[in-house]
Amino acid sequence: MNQTPESPFPIEISVTEVKQLLDAGDLVLIDCREQDEYDHCRIEGSQLIPMNETPKKLDVLAPHRDKQIVVHCHLGGRSMKVTQYLRGQGFDKVQNMAGGIDAWSVEVDPKVARY
Repeated sequence: MNQTPESPFPIEISVTEVKQLLDAGDLVLIDCREQDEYDHCRIEGSQLIPMNETPKKLDVLAPHRDKQIVVHCHLGGRSMKVTQYLRGQGFDKVQNMAGGIDAWSVEVDPKVARY
């Protein structure tokens, strides 16, 4: 099973599901990569909060505690760590975007540069 006991949301979500939710305006998309990566390519509508800044930015995320939050990085490793951290802080609707921005570029929007 791919979900925590505290959350009915699976810990991961596909890039195609994220695209549908973004189009509907139903989620907060957090990019946990570094500034230089974000400057190179990004998903429209994402908010940059680098992984190492997450603990200091909980106040920024607090208004979204009851909303669905999706975290992504380059390939999915860092964002999984951030997702797990945020779930531990009571953000029960946070999910990791499987495959990161690389999968987004391949499966959703080839205009987003790969690196």
